[in-house]
Amino acid sequence: MTAIAPQLAPRTFERPTLMMQLRAASGLYLILAPTFVLLAIFNVVPFVWAFVSSFYEFEIGESSTFVGLRNYTDYFHDYTFVQSFGNMLFLTIFALIVVIVVPLAVAKLIFSLTSERASYIYRILFLVPIVVPSVATILIWQGLIYSDVGVLNSIAHGLAYVLGKHPETFTHGWLNEPRTVLWAVAFIGFPFCAGINILIYYAGLTSIPDSVHEAALLDGASGVKKFMLVDVPLVMSQMKLLVMLTIIGGVQGFENILILTRGGPGFNSMVPGLWMYFNAFSFQKFGYACAIGVVLFVVIMALTIVNLKYFRSAEDITAAKR
Repeated sequence: MTAIAPQLAPRTFERPTLMMQLRAASGLYLILAPTFVLLAIFNVVPFVWAFVSSFYEFEIGESSTFVGLRNYTDYFHDYTFVQSFGNMLFLTIFALIVVIVVPLAVAKLIFSLTSERASYIYRILFLVPIVVPSVATILIWQGLIYSDVGVLNSIAHGLAYVLGKHPETFTHGWLNEPRTVLWAVAFIGFPFCAGINILIYYAGLTSIPDSVHEAALLDGASGVKKFMLVDVPLVMSQMKLLVMLTIIGGVQGFENILILTRGGPGFNSMVPGLWMYFNAFSFQKFGYACAIGVVLFVVIMALTIVNLKYFRSAEDITAAKR
C-alpha cells in the first residue's frame, strides 16, 4: 500500500493595501516629520514669500503696493542686466572648466601613488586649506596678491626692470581696471587643487573595480589613454554632482565680489546676486530684489534640469554599453 500524502491547499498572500503600508511606515514618517517641518519653515516659506513679494513694491515697515509684473519688466530693462549676466556667465564657465579638469587630474595623481601612506598624507594636505574661512582667503588675495605692492605687481616690476621697460608696462591695478577685474576674481583660489572636490573624484576612482583596470591593460590602454577612456567615463557621476554644485554657486554667489570690488569698477564685475543684495539692503527695494531672486531661481532650476537630463552619469554609460 502506498501512503497518499495529504494535499495542502496553496497558501494565498493578501496584498497589503495602502492603509496597511502607511500604518507600517507610520513610525518612519513621524521621525521624518520634524525635518520636513523645519525645511518648510526655513526654506519653502521664505521662497513662497519672496515669490509673492516680487509682485509688490514695498519697503520693510511700509505699506506694499501691488505692481504685477512691473518688477520683472524693470529688471529685464535694467542697465545692469546684460552686463551682470555676462559677468556671471564668464565666472561660471571658468569655474566649470576648473572643477572638471584640475581636481580630477590631482585626484588621479594621488590615486596612482604606489604608497598607501603617501596617498593618505597627500589627501590630508590637499584637504587642510578648507579649514581656512573663505573670507580670509579672499582678503589674503586682495592684500597680498592683487594690491599695488602685492606679489603680482612685485613680479611685474622686477620683470620690467630686467627687460628695461617702464614698470607701468606690466603692473596693473588688478581689481580696479575693467580689463583685469573679472580675471582677477576668477583666479582667486589658484591653483584650484585644494578642497573637497579632490576627495569626491578620488572616491570615484577608488570605486572602479580592479577587473576594469586589468581589462584595460590587457587591451593595451595605459597612461593618458586609459585615463580618458576608462577613468573619466566611470567618474561621470562625481563630475555631474560637482558640475551641478558649481552652476548653483556660480549663479547665486556674490560674496567674493562684494568683498573685493562691490561690483566695480563701474559695473564691470557686477553679478545678478550682488545687484539683488544692493537693491534689498542698500536701496530698500525689496520687491524688486525678490523679482531678481525669482529670476535667478528659474535660471538655476533650468540649468539643473538640463544637467540632470543630458549630463550622463557613470551608471548611464555602463547601462548603454550592455
